[in-house]
Amino acid sequence: MLDKSKMACNKPRTTPDHKTKSHVVKACSGGVEKIIRFGQQGVKGSPKKEGESDAYRKRREAFKARHAGNIRKGVMSAAFWANKSKWGIFLVDPTNLNGSIPACLQQDLFQMVSQVLGNF
Repeated sequence: MLDKSKMACNKPRTTPDHKTKSHVVKACSGGVEKIIRFGQQGVKGSPKKEGESDAYRKRREAFKARHAGNIRKGVMSAAFWANKSKWGIFLVDPTNLNGSIPACLQQDLFQMVSQVLGNF
């Protein structure tokens, strides 16, 4: 059993003993905390690689296209975490955001980028 109080916010981890899901994260946004399980157990993602085959590239692109709407929902969606953890760091195609990032996600995005790049 997971103890949500002992988990760090927005830090995915593997769950090798879970029956169906490969990862879990305590998603935190706007004061709301939620346990999200994601990723099919035993199935690998396909992060972008140098010299990858066309089939490998198409598999990744198909996942991102199929789940783009849910990925855009941000840290409170399983698709967002599967995309980040199993399929690479690219959130969505930036030319397909239909304008700008919603205000409710801007702070979360800023925090995530700061964590990845470090605080400047």
